[in-house]
Amino acid sequence: MRYVIATHNKDKLKELSRILEPLGIEAVTDRDLGLVLPEVEETGTTFAENAYLKAASACEFTGLPAIADDSGIAVDALNGGPGIYSARYGGPEATDKDRNAKLLGELEGIPAERRGAHYACAVCCVFPDGSEPLTAEGKLYGVIGTEERGERGFGYDPLFIVAPGIPGAGKTVAELSEEEKDAISHRGNALRVFREALQKRIG
Repeated sequence: MRYVIATHNKDKLKELSRILEPLGIEAVTDRDLGLVLPEVEETGTTFAENAYLKAASACEFTGLPAIADDSGIAVDALNGGPGIYSARYGGPEATDKDRNAKLLGELEGIPAERRGAHYACAVCCVFPDGSEPLTAEGKLYGVIGTEERGERGFGYDPLFIVAPGIPGAGKTVAELSEEEKDAISHRGNALRVFREALQKRIG
């Protein structure tokens, strides 16, 4: 069963593939199909709305069921920012390092008790037969550290310290193995809900 994944982020694709593989889903990209998906303007006001926009565009363009996610980090001291702008935080040319440096700068002098944050992810699948899209959401709670730690993961993972009471507590997400991260991450949590709903849909 072939589903197109509407992302050019190789790290996201690896996570999605690992979690969807037990359903017998072959996750492919537009490049695997010899195509280039059109850019989608993320005009939604929530992660779920933006995930739907990306999945709907990819489904229409390829004629295949399409899965997209939208995710980011919400920091308490920044009133939930950068939120849906997480990937664009620091400008369109900013790297993960640039975004992490900007976040640390914004939180300079903020005490630990006000550095609470959560990762959020929405996953959406749109089907070419026009049936109801599937959407699932997940979160991971933690705090923003004062320096980068760990060599794994991507995005804000080197700064995001897992909250007490969650497996991996006290470590940054970038210090977790792939298996540990999948078990607790916002994307992993969303995909487990999504996988269950998709399994019911496809039998």
